[in-house]
Amino acid sequence: MQLISTTEDLAAACARLAAHPYVAVDTEFLRETTFWPKLCVAQLAGPDTAVVVDALAPGLDMGPFLDLMRNEAVVKVFHSGRQDIEIVFNLGGFVPHPVFDTQVAAMVCGFGDSISYDQLVNRISGHHIDKSSRFTDWTRRPLTPKQFDYALSDVTHLRDVYHHLKKRLEEQDRAHWVAEEMEVLTSTETYDLKPENAWERLKLRIRKPIELAILKELAAWREREARSRDVPRSRVLKDEAIFEIAADQPRDAAALSNLRSLSKGFERSRAGEEILACVKRALEIPKADLPPVPKGRPMPDGAGAAVDLMKVLLKLVCEKNGVASKVVATVDELDAIAADDAADVPVMKGWRRELFGERALELKHGRLALSFDGRKVVAVECEPVERKGAKKV
Repeated sequence: MQLISTTEDLAAACARLAAHPYVAVDTEFLRETTFWPKLCVAQLAGPDTAVVVDALAPGLDMGPFLDLMRNEAVVKVFHSGRQDIEIVFNLGGFVPHPVFDTQVAAMVCGFGDSISYDQLVNRISGHHIDKSSRFTDWTRRPLTPKQFDYALSDVTHLRDVYHHLKKRLEEQDRAHWVAEEMEVLTSTETYDLKPENAWERLKLRIRKPIELAILKELAAWREREARSRDVPRSRVLKDEAIFEIAADQPRDAAALSNLRSLSKGFERSRAGEEILACVKRALEIPKADLPPVPKGRPMPDGAGAAVDLMKVLLKLVCEKNGVASKVVATVDELDAIAADDAADVPVMKGWRRELFGERALELKHGRLALSFDGRKVVAVECEPVERKGAKKV
């Protein structure tokens, strides 16, 4: 166990780790004042090696670390790894593969919808993780012994969690379930977000196509500006301001100055000029070419009751199979199934469809019923019966 601060030592450690089938990975970073997460510390552990890398050490080249992340012969083990993978993507321009996420695996193995990492470690190994350094300032140097111990324990425990979950998945024949989930986690599209698609991150509060056109222009501009300045999106323009501008459609600096969500004098800034240019471009779009406002899927009469039944069925299926309902289906997906048998949602694909999706359709069409046996609700196979003159309740 060592603290690495030179490229030579990092290369030697990564060479040792590359000789094994997996490496446990964790990172400590800061992103409160930046657009891109700033890597401060990287922790790595294999079967016989565990190191903490001071990513801010003067002259340290993270190249050997990135080479290890590129190595297809080594499984990269993370817990809730999206932000860790985002860091690798930003540093190296690639997504690590293959990947194993213990948070997803824990849900598949029945540890619940939202078990924390320290709770998972405790349940699997009996160890208690000291989380007092969780929100420490990882940019300060030198790192304290307490910070070092905290950082190192994250990956040494992650190594034990990985072994346990991997074994359980193999015993339950569910390794392919997690493999399907890793396809999304290791997709370049998950991290390479295009500015023109930035509007999709916003919770839409608009009703008119012209408002959506302006919102798209503003969101794309903000995304490019935040990236180029390496500042959080909200430092450039708050969401509330985007919605207000889209609704009011200011055409000049005077109109822009009347908006409550913008600070005094903003209309005279370069950003103010560029925002007005965004509005102008949107207003010049021919009416026939304006983007349609996304609308929710129309729900057939009585679909709400069908969704309520599916929620009960989902709980039954997940409890019986020891898997977290959160990883199987969301309420939005149940809504989609209620509206359309061929809904293009994750629960109607792969292992989820096999586990629950088909059963949900059976319930929807009366081939499956829910009954109370005196102790609990159970699912009962049945054939739909249509009797002449039968009264539906």
